[in-house]
Amino acid sequence: MKDVSRREFMKTVVIGGASLGLGSAVLHKPLEALANGKCDIGECKSVSIKCVSELGWIDDKLLLKQLKTAGFKTNQWTIPWDPQNAAGSCSLIDVELLDGSHHKFLLDTGWNRFYMDQAFKREGIDKMLKNDEIEFLFISHEHLDHYWALETTLKYNPQIKIIIPSTFYSEGIHFLHGATFKQCYAENTIPHEGELVKCKPGEINKLFPGVAAVTFDCPTLVRVKGEESLYFNVKDKGMVLVTGCCHQNTITFADFAINNIQGGDNMYGLYGGLHIAPFGPMNDDRKFIVKEMGKYNFKKVACNHCTGAAAVQAMIDLGYPVVKGTARYGTKSKLYAGNSDEVFFG
Repeated sequence: MKDVSRREFMKTVVIGGASLGLGSAVLHKPLEALANGKCDIGECKSVSIKCVSELGWIDDKLLLKQLKTAGFKTNQWTIPWDPQNAAGSCSLIDVELLDGSHHKFLLDTGWNRFYMDQAFKREGIDKMLKNDEIEFLFISHEHLDHYWALETTLKYNPQIKIIIPSTFYSEGIHFLHGATFKQCYAENTIPHEGELVKCKPGEINKLFPGVAAVTFDCPTLVRVKGEESLYFNVKDKGMVLVTGCCHQNTITFADFAINNIQGGDNMYGLYGGLHIAPFGPMNDDRKFIVKEMGKYNFKKVACNHCTGAAAVQAMIDLGYPVVKGTARYGTKSKLYAGNSDEVFFG
């Protein structure tokens, strides 16, 4: 794949070049609210989540040093990240509908292509993609550890449907269609050939009965904006909240369901990275988030990735029903659900 300079890239954006494929994307049609102001997403029977990898990076100190050196607001596509420190966040989601049918999709696709390929082969994701068993790739947000191993997914199924937040920057869209960014060691040599669907902030997008996606318009580190997360309304159990990093914060995530989704006031489960203490100890703001989680009365909390071990320990100390793991394949602690662990809600 030809390397593209930023000047050439921006020129292509300005003239609307075909390589960007800007016209090929479609916006997801959102649900309309009922008379009570809430949306009815329906119900599903269960949801099972296999953690393909929650290890976004290998060394916390090294990543934090690079962030401080570059600046937390610097464009991620211009930072010379250490590729040896890259891993990735990715989960396989299997939702069972009330009619007994199953639907699988990927939540994110990781950072390091070689690391993720090993994880895919370990969990059988490569074969599922080849056999069209995985219906789409759901990208929570544009951060490198969730998106930059896109090639690993596309090499097994370049025509897979991909759902992204509409808040993606132009570099992220360009990467989707095949590009190399040498400065940050990001490469995708396989252009996406399938349908691209964008979800606008604040809208409730029904993916299946009982399953909905919502994009939150939140700016975050290294010039990334927006994160889309998932809601599963499990029959006779309640609402399951699933997220990549939860940059919108857990309170905002849960309150949105309560205020906008039918049945959202009955919380059941929580899964994913919660971005509370990813690099270290708790402070007052982080303690506040953990304490406030208690008011939602989650029955099962399976947090990992950027949540931070200190935050997980604080939840355990408060008596929250935290799902522990096996600390395999690079996951650093048994305190939380990690690589190759599976969590069932139903």
